[in-house]
Amino acid sequence: MTDSWLALEPGADPVERARALRRAHATFTEAGTVPRPVRPVVAESWRRSVRAGVGPDSSAHVELTDGDLGAYRAEHPLARVMPLIRELLGAFAADGEHLLAVCDAHGRLLWVEGHPATRRRAGRMNFVPGARWAESAVGTNAPGTAVTVGRPVQVFAAEHFVRQVQPWTCAAAPVHDPRTGRVLGAVDITGGDGLAHPHSLGFVQAVARAAESQLALLAPEPPEARTAQLTALGRDEALLSAEGRTVRLSRRHSEMVVLLAHHPEGLTGDELLCALYRDEAVPPVTLRAELARLRALLGPGLLASRPYRLTMPVDSDAAVVERRLRSGAVTAAATAYAGPLLPGSQAPAVTRLRRRLADGLRAALIACRDPDLLADWAHAPWGEDDLDVWRALVAARPTAAARSRLAALESELAAPGAW
Repeated sequence: MTDSWLALEPGADPVERARALRRAHATFTEAGTVPRPVRPVVAESWRRSVRAGVGPDSSAHVELTDGDLGAYRAEHPLARVMPLIRELLGAFAADGEHLLAVCDAHGRLLWVEGHPATRRRAGRMNFVPGARWAESAVGTNAPGTAVTVGRPVQVFAAEHFVRQVQPWTCAAAPVHDPRTGRVLGAVDITGGDGLAHPHSLGFVQAVARAAESQLALLAPEPPEARTAQLTALGRDEALLSAEGRTVRLSRRHSEMVVLLAHHPEGLTGDELLCALYRDEAVPPVTLRAELARLRALLGPGLLASRPYRLTMPVDSDAAVVERRLRSGAVTAAATAYAGPLLPGSQAPAVTRLRRRLADGLRAALIACRDPDLLADWAHAPWGEDDLDVWRALVAARPTAAARSRLAALESELAAPGAW
């Protein structure tokens, strides 16, 4: 943890620091330049906030309420470690009149607990369970920035991009899945200027690491629940976790496993050839050689032949998104979508699966008209040129930045030779 992640250097005057930050914030919002003494992590976050269309007078919106919040929270992996988080942070929050908060990977607050008076004050800015505190929604803040950069971070006073939040100080650290390394959410402590201290950041980071260790202890499943886990969204080389180990697959092997996971009944050699290769002249011996290498990599008994199939159930991140879409849980589907399926693959069958999944999700996002979900898609690498999504975003949240981007896209589309 470097000093650049600390909001206030030891010995610094918090009052003078807050004044300097307010002046810097005003300069940035008026002129677009970031003067001293703004730290690089905050300056980069401010710029991301502007690109996402957040203004200094924006506010958080409650996205999950009542039954939806309860169901989503109960299924979330961090629910399993909330007793530990409360044990480690609860007394600290209550004694210091702070708040303990836990968010998911998209910055939605799942739990907000602590001193009653502080909770009431925080409630006036919608710092409540179910509210979305992602950077793309309310700009720079500790939980939202921590899940964005994947690192612990403190945010002090006017380092918050939204003015309404500037009286507060917060420190947050992301919690990662111990098996896949994926960010599950963040642990946050929010309160007054007294939190602008290296100890508070170190403390919340230690709690996040303890939560990861607890998740690792809870991870093993009973032998009768043998299921392999496939991670293939947003990456060209998939990860397959089975039998207590995780292997990184080559691009071709990733395509094979994705297709076999999608067809648990198995595929013949001819079917695999057509699914994997656009060139019909590829000989069957090439496929058999790749399958032999895959069988050796996976270990004995996991890949069978005649037809080719995986011998244990495989649950993939793509299948999770599909299941949630089918049940109408659009927010949960968007949360699980880490990017296009094997984005670099040109295998015909993988291309069809990738397009079907992306088209289904974007259609659901456009239909639900949630500005935060639309903004997340539009500002992701795979959505930055998505004209329909930008149109839906401008209709739902017509900020100047969004309108400007839409006008640029429409101009490019109208240019000669555009498609």
